[in-house]
Amino acid sequence: MRWKTFGERRIYTNQWLNVDLVDVQQPDGRRWEHHVLRLRHLAVVTVVGEHSDVLMLWRHRFITDTWAWELPMGLIEDGETPEEAAVREVTEETGWRPSAMKPMIYAEPANGITDSQHHVFRADGATYEGAPSEKNETDRVEWVPLDRIRGMIDRQEIVSSGSLVGLLYLLMDEATR
Repeated sequence: MRWKTFGERRIYTNQWLNVDLVDVQQPDGRRWEHHVLRLRHLAVVTVVGEHSDVLMLWRHRFITDTWAWELPMGLIEDGETPEEAAVREVTEETGWRPSAMKPMIYAEPANGITDSQHHVFRADGATYEGAPSEKNETDRVEWVPLDRIRGMIDRQEIVSSGSLVGLLYLLMDEATR
C-alpha cells in the first residue's frame, strides 16, 4: 500500500536539519500533514584491526545524558562522497587513518520520520597518525576485542543505531566466514 503525497512545506531549517510538513494521504483515504525530518547523511566506519578488534570511541551524548561506545561516524559534507567522509571522520575522531574501505551496509534508521541515510563502511586495518584533531568527540579511543562486542550490546554499552548496524553486520559477517 503506497501513501500519496501532495506537496510539502518547510517549517524549520538550520545547518543540521530541516523540518517539513508533508501533505499525505494514507491508503484508507485519510489525508493529513506528516512531520518529516530531513537530516544530513552519515558515514559510519567499522575499522577492524589485526587482532580481531574494532576501533571505537567512548562518548557522552548530552541529548540522552548517557555514555556509550560508538564507531567513528560523522556527517557527509557537501561535495564529499560517503567514502571520503568516512576516511575524514575516522582520522579526525581517532587519529587513525583507515586502510582501503569497502561499503559494508546501507541503512535508513528511522525512515518513518526521517530521510537520514547511513553509509556504513569496513576498513581492515588503520595507520596511527597522531592524536585526534577533533577535540569534542570522545573521551577515549580504544581497540575493542570483537569477542566483547555482543556482551557490550547486551549491556547497552553500545546503543547508537549507526554503531549497532555496523557491528551487528560485522558479527554476522565474521560468523559466516
